[in-house]
Amino acid sequence: MPTMRERVEELERRRAKALELGGPERIEAQHARGKWTCRERIAALVDPGTFMELGIHATHWNQDGTPYAGRAPADGVVTGTGLVDGRMVAIAAYDFTVMGGSIGEVGEVKVTRLRELALRERLPVVWLVDSAGARIHKDAGFHLQASLFAGTGYLFREQVHLSGVVPQVAAMVGPGAAGTAYIPGLADFVPMVKGTSSMALGGPPLVKAAVGEDVDEETLGGSAVHTRTSGCADLEVASDEECLGAIRAYLSYFPSHCGERPPVREAPSDAWGRLPDEILDVVPDNPKRAYDVKKAISMIVDGGETFEIKPGFARNLVTALARLGGQPVGIVANNPKFLGGALDVDAADKAARFVNLCDAYSIPLVFLQDVPGFIVGSKVEQQGIIRHGAKMLHAVADATVPKLTVILRKAYGAGYYVMCGRAYEPDLIVAWPTAEISVMGPEGMVAIFARKMLAGVEDDAAREHFKQGMVDEIRKSINPYLAAGKALIDDVIDPRDTRKVLLHGLRMTRNKTVERPARRRPVVPV
Repeated sequence: MPTMRERVEELERRRAKALELGGPERIEAQHARGKWTCRERIAALVDPGTFMELGIHATHWNQDGTPYAGRAPADGVVTGTGLVDGRMVAIAAYDFTVMGGSIGEVGEVKVTRLRELALRERLPVVWLVDSAGARIHKDAGFHLQASLFAGTGYLFREQVHLSGVVPQVAAMVGPGAAGTAYIPGLADFVPMVKGTSSMALGGPPLVKAAVGEDVDEETLGGSAVHTRTSGCADLEVASDEECLGAIRAYLSYFPSHCGERPPVREAPSDAWGRLPDEILDVVPDNPKRAYDVKKAISMIVDGGETFEIKPGFARNLVTALARLGGQPVGIVANNPKFLGGALDVDAADKAARFVNLCDAYSIPLVFLQDVPGFIVGSKVEQQGIIRHGAKMLHAVADATVPKLTVILRKAYGAGYYVMCGRAYEPDLIVAWPTAEISVMGPEGMVAIFARKMLAGVEDDAAREHFKQGMVDEIRKSINPYLAAGKALIDDVIDPRDTRKVLLHGLRMTRNKTVERPARRRPVVPV
């Protein structure tokens, strides 16, 4: 009978074998693609020496009950828990060097165990996705795989139940096809690595077989597609290293679970000081001129640091995590640099998603308004602008976290509403002296009510002079002092006092309590 020392030596050999992943050749191939291995990624994500693996001895088994003859350490997915900046996190890292990181039966048992622990212990979950999707292997018995499929799908249902309870990150550090494409679809935050990651419901071979389309992986579902066009991903990064750094930065704004407050850092020494005079020059004097609202944001938040969500998608709206006085906040800001800051279908979706995310984890919202309204026309109506706009409206109206609104310039029409106007329960609503609050802009009002009068003026120069005169008169009637005079906004402030005013608002709302009518659940516009 083996002695304890011999048994321990056998244990060490088994562990060492598992750490070899798919073997030197496959590890070399992984590196040749510019990708780290799953274990290298975990080491870069967690605090040194804190990762505890669960299921290291797992392997692939054929469906007839016989052990798989090839190498399948950890059954292609490394699972466990570790500290990220001192807080416990659950991690599932798919190993592309083992059967393409495909989801096997034993591997899914491991990840199910991890999800159960995450829910019970209230741990954030990080998926590192580098996977070919569901496993289809010739040695496993195709007929048995087909019948076993009827019992699958727990992964996605359980992700839904985790939603809003613990933060969920799905980092695309490689491909994610079919089943592994829905992991990011249900996660809160999805970074993608440029050039090496992709996600699609069907990979190129399946697309060719199903619809006859010849398409490569990058064109089908690469990082550019999902961070700029589809909006399915939140951030495009250059490397695995940058991706893992982004995950750490993202999690730093969030509590471990919905029952905690977000982590607060020490406030900068100048937190309550006046902003520099340069902020007075951010908004142009000419209301028709564009500018980049990110300049204003960087001046307002701690250290000028933001973590932007979906920066390449719907650029007419900025959604970003930042800190004010050390406290995490979510920034929602119109950006006149793109589409004049007007809201379209994608911007409405982007805002609704971000507002819901912040509301789920008690992160206060700061709205910076410079919005000429929603885009109109047959194109956006066919896209469902009403439906998408209602989605944003619903999210802002339903949010119960502290909501602070600053009107920088334009606050027109329904854009004013969905950017947390007075009716949407802002705990503080203030305006810069450049603010204009109106059902629409002066030019639009003149074009409607003075159309016949203008048509009667034959001389072009005279018509333009007459039109501009009416525009100037209307502009005088939509200045912020009229709304402030009727107590419909709380104050008109010096832009240099913006951070101080917002910090006061955050202190004031620390114990905010909102009661809603009893209901099973709202019917959310989709």
